[in-house]
Amino acid sequence: MIRKYLWERKSWILLFMSLQLLLLFVTYLDSAVPFTSIFYVVILSSLTFIIFMIVRYHRETKFYKDLDEWESNPNVAEMTAPDSPFEKIVFSSLVEQAEQLREESEMNRRMLEQEKDELLAWIHEVKTPLTAMNLMIERLVDHELKAPLKYEWLRIHLLLDQQLHQKRMHVIENDLYIEKCDLEDILYGEIKTLQSWCIQKGIGFDIDLEVTKVLSNSKWLAYMIRQLLTNAVKYSEASDIEITSGREKGQTTLTIQDHGRGIDEKDLPRIFEKGFTSTIDHHNQASTGMGLYLTKKVAHLLLIDVNVQSTLGEGTMLTLAFPRKNDFDNVMGM
Repeated sequence: MIRKYLWERKSWILLFMSLQLLLLFVTYLDSAVPFTSIFYVVILSSLTFIIFMIVRYHRETKFYKDLDEWESNPNVAEMTAPDSPFEKIVFSSLVEQAEQLREESEMNRRMLEQEKDELLAWIHEVKTPLTAMNLMIERLVDHELKAPLKYEWLRIHLLLDQQLHQKRMHVIENDLYIEKCDLEDILYGEIKTLQSWCIQKGIGFDIDLEVTKVLSNSKWLAYMIRQLLTNAVKYSEASDIEITSGREKGQTTLTIQDHGRGIDEKDLPRIFEKGFTSTIDHHNQASTGMGLYLTKKVAHLLLIDVNVQSTLGEGTMLTLAFPRKNDFDNVMGM
């Protein structure tokens, strides 16, 4: 800041130095003027000027130091009050811009909330004809026609469900009631939803649950498991998906093991990134790259550790490690 201040005042400093040099030069030319006396005057003037610059530096830069350290946010109340007319001009401009920014931010927030509410309302409206469509599909006798229709219906249902939970994600704290959840009930409920798709692909489930009770939120845990099962079914063909639970290092674990196409080793660090699908299959239009991203976000809020192991061409094993009760006590004050 000192260097900047001196550079800002360079014209005044040069003017002062020029005047002192001019005075010494005139004294040198005019022998009637005592050089020693004028030299003392120049020294005293220079010391006075230096002291003046030091005092002015502390007074003039206080406002600009705060401005330099000020974060770009609408709150300017914490800044030092301006003293000089130019500082008041700058401060007034900042206040006006901050107020304008607050108004625009509030307007954008209201628009986003309105769009979110409209989208949620639309999703709920679409679910009614979708349910009716499912009932009509179930009445079909032609199994060759029924299977693909059921599959396409399920895809729409899962995409709507994903969009619904994505829009609710930022207010998950308001809906986060921690309770004892039954893994068996949640798993069988989600498997039943995917039943027609699994039958079509020849996929079965081998379930062995040593532990069935976990501390979590049943609705959001069901959503996580739905995403993981959907991925396992999507990338498997005519094989069994093994689901097991147990205790490891004092934590309950749930493992979902499929024998599908697996994940390339270089893709593993990126599978939870938003929108990431794969580097080996760019033609898969059914993949959105949102399922695992949202799963990871929910897992973080539920204090669940997610671990993925996979070998390309052999399958993927995904493990959920649920928190201990003490973990929730420390974070949520239960």
